[in-house]
Amino acid sequence: MSAMTARPAKLIAVGALALVLSACGHKERPRTDLAASKVTTIGVNAYLWRASLETLSFMPLLQTDSNGGVIVTDWYANPQNPGERVKVTVSILDQDLRADAIRVAASRQVAQAGNWVDAPVQAATVQKLEDIILTKARDLRRQTIKG
Repeated sequence: MSAMTARPAKLIAVGALALVLSACGHKERPRTDLAASKVTTIGVNAYLWRASLETLSFMPLLQTDSNGGVIVTDWYANPQNPGERVKVTVSILDQDLRADAIRVAASRQVAQAGNWVDAPVQAATVQKLEDIILTKARDLRRQTIKG
């Protein structure tokens, strides 16, 4: 093969190779999301579940249901304020990590004349607990992304 005919053959081969390789780059490939906002191995969002358990870890747990997404604590009295006790229920309502996927309810009692009497819970207290859980869940998700 002469130098004159070898050159066009090389150009055609290089062009064909470039065409084949460029076609590979346009294929849709499945992407893995290691820290998806929707983690459902336990029935509810795993980040919200874990963040809820961590947030309430100082309180005795009465009931936990990871499939239904419910955590109920027993009464807890702060040693600094033994005349008051609280009980918390956390409900995870969705499989996605979203602000409206969690609901916290709290009951409060105060000691009066040797008996426990129901007392109101400030809405800000419940909102603060929800915010703490959501912040923790987002942090857990970020940690998973970083690996």
